Amino acid sequence: MTIKRISQISFGKLFSITFISLFGLLLFPSCGKQKKYARTSINDLVLIYQGGTNRLDWTEEQFAPYVLHTFADGHKDWFFDGFLFLEFANGQGVSYATGYAPKSAVKTDWEWLLDRIFEKGKSLSALDRCIDSIKNQIGTPGFKHKIVLGLPMPRGGQEDWGELNGKKLSFSLRQDQLEAEYWYIDQLLKRFNSAKYNNLELYGFYWVEEDNIASKGITVPISSYIHSKNKLFCWIPYWKARGFEKWKELGFDIAYQQPNYYFDKKISIERLKQACDTASKYNMGMEMEFDKRSLHDTTDSYYSRFKDYINSFDETGVFASSSIAYYCGGDGILKMYESNNTKDREIMDDLARHVTERRNRLKTTK
Repeated sequence: MTIKRISQISFGKLFSITFISLFGLLLFPSCGKQKKYARTSINDLVLIYQGGTNRLDWTEEQFAPYVLHTFADGHKDWFFDGFLFLEFANGQGVSYATGYAPKSAVKTDWEWLLDRIFEKGKSLSALDRCIDSIKNQIGTPGFKHKIVLGLPMPRGGQEDWGELNGKKLSFSLRQDQLEAEYWYIDQLLKRFNSAKYNNLELYGFYWVEEDNIASKGITVPISSYIHSKNKLFCWIPYWKARGFEKWKELGFDIAYQQPNYYFDKKISIERLKQACDTASKYNMGMEMEFDKRSLHDTTDSYYSRFKDYINSFDETGVFASSSIAYYCGGDGILKMYESNNTKDREIMDDLARHVTERRNRLKTTK
């Protein structure tokens, strides 16, 4: 508005306009500037911790509440459109990332994890069969469920990983680290393509390290290799993880911001707003966090903190425009599904309503 134009408005009207504008911004702070979050062709990506002997078997029955949601009024709809299969440790003292178990995984441990991912009747196989079964109930979903597969970390300095093509690899050498990673990516692609799943599309790969210190720059060439296979590279750094703001420079196609609000009741709800602002600033997606402690009647329940995420994602426009990853603690959704408490059913109906409305509203982009 020009000075000339302002001079033509009475002081009273100008005061009223200014007051109303400021009052509106106080009530609706996100209306002042449209937040910009990251989008991919996966709207809602649920994390499936699978592989370790301490995890769920992930049978067809266990997958059902992650694939289909039945609302209180009886109607049914597809739930998550993306599934991220990841693992940090094998449950027997061996780690696939930094700091999760005392021993670093060797080649035979990587092969063991491959066998777990592609085990008949479990994991990907069970998910594919589960979708087939649900199609018989409610018809085809109109989309293929997209799969993201986790990549183990080749630990810098490790000397006992094993051999490839008769050569003993030394993870003190970046090229040897990369050779092991390329081999694992190739194994995932080969096995996935050989399985010929009816309902699953391999969308990309996930870097299990949640900050950029141990990676030491190897994510860029890994990203190039993944792109040469026409797949995408995903990352979910923890709150204020080192390197999170440089996620594009590190080679990732999307990064989801972890708020880490859920896990500590001493953390103020202001953290959720900060996380959403951070994701918007750096054009990231967002992660929602809850687990079985969210059950309404459990001792020291985290139900209200789960609810905080839903409310915050509504208020900040995350549900309206962002791709979202969902940390559920492994079996969080399954435990909610098994609960007879109406409050648990209500909150899952609320979440599922947002997910289904988002799928029907958002135009997917790749």
